[in-house]
Amino acid sequence: MPALDAIRARHDELTAIRRDIHAHPEIGFTEHRTAALVAEKLREWGIEVHTGIGGTGVVGVLRRGNGQVAIGLRADMDALPIHEETGAAYASTTPGVMHACGHDGHTTMLLGAARYLAEHGDFNGTVNFIFQPAEEGLGGATAMLNDGLFQRFPCNFVYGMHNRPGLPVGQFAIRPGAMMAGGAFFDITVTGKGSHGARPEGSIDPVLTACHITAALQSIVARNVPPADTAVLSVTGISGGDAYNVIPQTAKIMGTARTMKRATMELLEANMKRMAAGVAAGFGATAETDFRFLFAPLNNDEARATAIADAAAAVVGEPNVERNGPSVMASEDFSFMMEAVPGAYINIGNGDTVGSCQVHNPGYDFNDEAIPYGAAMFATLIEQELPKGRVD
Repeated sequence: MPALDAIRARHDELTAIRRDIHAHPEIGFTEHRTAALVAEKLREWGIEVHTGIGGTGVVGVLRRGNGQVAIGLRADMDALPIHEETGAAYASTTPGVMHACGHDGHTTMLLGAARYLAEHGDFNGTVNFIFQPAEEGLGGATAMLNDGLFQRFPCNFVYGMHNRPGLPVGQFAIRPGAMMAGGAFFDITVTGKGSHGARPEGSIDPVLTACHITAALQSIVARNVPPADTAVLSVTGISGGDAYNVIPQTAKIMGTARTMKRATMELLEANMKRMAAGVAAGFGATAETDFRFLFAPLNNDEARATAIADAAAAVVGEPNVERNGPSVMASEDFSFMMEAVPGAYINIGNGDTVGSCQVHNPGYDFNDEAIPYGAAMFATLIEQELPKGRVD
C-alpha cells in the first residue's frame, strides 16, 4: 500500500495527537509532556527510544536489514509565549503559551512517518527520528549536538520540514543552497546621566542618544553590506525611564539581525558595536552592545534537496513541488544540524484556510489536512534513500 494511503487511514488518530499537543503547549526545554507522549507512541510502535537528549529531546531508532547508511528525520516540539486567539475547541489550556508556529503539526507528521515505517517500512538501514526541543531561539539544536546527537546516533544525512501558510495543502517548496537566514538578537544598553525633566542641561540623555543610535543603525545595511548580499537589521524596541518628569540614567535598544551568510552577520555585529559606541560618545554617553548569534544560515545540500523533492513528487506529483522556491529572512536552528551533517529542509503547504495566517500570530493554527502529506513524504524519502536490497 502506498505510504499516503496507509497514513490517510490513520488520519483521525494523528489529528487527535496533533490537537492534544496543541492543547498542551510547552516552552522550549520544558516539553516534558510532549516528549513523554512522543516516547510513549514510539515505544508502542516497537521503536527503540532514547530520552533526555539535549534536555527534553527524544530520539527514536528504527533499523531494518544490514544496511550501514543512517538517515535522520527531525521535528521540533516547542511552543511560543503567545496568548492563543484561535477559538478552537482544542485551544491552548496554558495561558500565555500556544503552538503558533506549527511545531505540534511537525511532531505529529514525524510520528505518522515513524508509525508507517515501523509497520510497513520497506527499507534497508537505520532511521533516527529526532524530536528536538527549544527551536524558538533557545538553542535546542545546539543542545542536542552538544549532548552528542550525531556521535550517539550517527547520520549520513538529515532532513527537516516546516509548514508554510499560503502554500496550498498538498504542495511542497524547496531550493538548493541558501534557503533561510541566519539570525541574531541584540541588546544595546545606553548609559548617560539622569536629571530632572525640567533641567535637561544637567543630564546626558540616554533616551535621546538611543534614538540617534537607532537611526544610525539603519545605515549599516545600506552603506556597509555589499548590495549583492542580503541582510536585515531591525530595532524592535526602545525602553527607558519610568516617570514623566525624570530623564533616566539608562535606556535600552533591542532588535534582530538576519543574513544569508555568516560573514555578513559578523560584519553587522562589528559595525553595530562601532556605531553604537561612536554615536553614544558624541553625546557624552556610553553604549554596550550584547550581540547573540542564535541561528546559522540554513543551506540545503544540493543532492539532499533533490532527494527530498523527489520524495515529495512521488507523493503529490511533480507539478506540486516547487524545486527553486524563494529564500526567506526567517531563521531555523535546524541549520546547526545541517552544518554537522549534509541535509535539506523543505516547506509543506499549510493552505489559506482559517488559521493559516502567518506563523507567530495568535490566530495561527496548523492545518490537519497537511498531516498525511508530510508523514508520507518522510516515509517515502526513507524508502527511496534506503532501498531494500542495497549494498553498502
